[in-house]
Amino acid sequence: MKTVHVAAYDLLADWEVGAAIAHINHNVNLQREPGSFQVRTVGPSAEAVTTMGGMRVVPEMALADLDPADSALLILPGSALWDEGGLGEFAAAARRFLDAGVPVAAICGATAGLAREGLLDDRKHTSGAAEYLAYSGYAGGDSYVEEAAVTGGDLITAGPTAPWEFAREIFAKLDLYEPHILDAWYRLFAKSDASAFPVLVEQEAKAAAS
Repeated sequence: MKTVHVAAYDLLADWEVGAAIAHINHNVNLQREPGSFQVRTVGPSAEAVTTMGGMRVVPEMALADLDPADSALLILPGSALWDEGGLGEFAAAARRFLDAGVPVAAICGATAGLAREGLLDDRKHTSGAAEYLAYSGYAGGDSYVEEAAVTGGDLITAGPTAPWEFAREIFAKLDLYEPHILDAWYRLFAKSDASAFPVLVEQEAKAAAS
């Protein structure tokens, strides 16, 4: 079973990663290989953190013990700590992941952290706004794309109002669903398109019969 690691630090923006991690962990009947991924939380240490929504999370492992070789993808949620210049150790971890060819997905404030780390200078990316990233002083302004979520090689970026698009890009990078299933998933959950529901029901029935 492959592991997707999600960073857990204080003031983590709950809504930005909820769709992605919930469906990776539990929506196994739609996956190409049911149960092929698990999500593990990784914190600055093993000490509990408190999310922006007030939930207490005890990380399953400390960042110092995280090896890109043991991971399928690293997810970095937003947090006010990014804008305060903190969490640099997670930006450095993102560099190690990308250098090793392991994907990284960053949303909201985490994109600014990666910008300061120099990881957006030569990669197609997005964020909440181009002006927001410009404050970092980074050199990647020409690679900014005005989209809800963007995949540039092994790097996925998104703005704070795009949790569904962020999840869609993550699922595509993990090759979690067949393309028509991924499209139906997005249309149902992000767009409330009822016509997508029978597609997902049919896929669940096929998975149950196999």
